[in-house]
Amino acid sequence: MRNFSWKYFTLTGDVEAFMLYKEMERQAEDGVDSQDEDGEEAVESDGAS
Repeated sequence: MRNFSWKYFTLTGDVEAFMLYKEMERQAEDGVDSQDEDGEEAVESDGAS
């Protein structure tokens, strides 16, 4: 997905694609997986109700 975002950005200049690429790059460096094992996006909670 990261490669697709970069390729799309280079072809179109779409800033949203670049931002997606950078976010995915940051998560890869941090070792963060944005999806849980069910394939759904993980939601972080600060513990406040």
